[in-house]
Amino acid sequence: MSSAEWVRADLERKLDDGTFAPGERLPSVDELSRLYGVGRSTIREAISALKAMGRLAVRQGGGTFALPPQDTPPHPALLMPDAWPDRAAALRGLLEVRRVLETGCAALAAEKRTAEDVAALEALLAEMEDRLDDREAGERLDVRFHLAVAAAAHNETLAEMMRSISERLHDGMRDTRALWLFAERASAGRLLAEHRAIFEAIRDGDAELARHRMEEHLAKVARVLRSRE
Repeated sequence: MSSAEWVRADLERKLDDGTFAPGERLPSVDELSRLYGVGRSTIREAISALKAMGRLAVRQGGGTFALPPQDTPPHPALLMPDAWPDRAAALRGLLEVRRVLETGCAALAAEKRTAEDVAALEALLAEMEDRLDDREAGERLDVRFHLAVAAAAHNETLAEMMRSISERLHDGMRDTRALWLFAERASAGRLLAEHRAIFEAIRDGDAELARHRMEEHLAKVARVLRSRE
C-alpha cells in the first residue's frame, strides 16, 4: 500500500466514524501533511481519491469538506491508479477460479442441500440485511455466504478448494463488491437481492438456475475489470 493509499484509508475511516462529520471542514493540506508525516503531494493524491469517491468536496479557495457516505462506491481504479493494473490482474485470476468453482458449487448445492444448509444460508442473508450499512461486515458476510454455498454442495474436494482460496476471497472482497456495485450503479441492498436470488434457486432445487445466477453474479465484476484494460 502506498503512502497516499494509507492516508486515503485513514481519512476514510475518520469520515466513517464521525471524526470528520458531514459538512465539516478538514484541516489544510499543510496541516494534514504535518499530521501524517508525508509530503503535500501525497495528501493531495489522497484527497483527490476521496473526492472521486464522493466523500469530500473541494471548494476553490474555501477548503475541503466532508460529505456523507455514498451508496455506490467508485471504480477501485480511481483509488489506486498506479497499483491498479497489478491489482486488476490478481482479481481477474481469482475471478476465473471462482467462476469455475462456484458455478459448480451452486448447481450441486441445489441438488444436495439439506434443511440445515437452507437454514444456514437464510441466517446469513438475514444478517446481511441487518448489517447493510456496515461495509466491513458486509465483506465478511459475503465471503461466508459463498463458502456456505460450497458447503451445501456436500463435496469435500470442492469445499476444500474453496477454503484454500478463502484468504484471497477476504483480501479481494472489498474491490470485488465495489466493482459489482459500480457495474450495477446499485446499493448494498441490490447486492443482497442478488445473493438472495442465488439462494432461492438453491433452496428450490433448480441446479441450472443456480448455476446461471452465480455465473451472472461473478461475470459482472469480470466485465467491469475488462472495461478498464
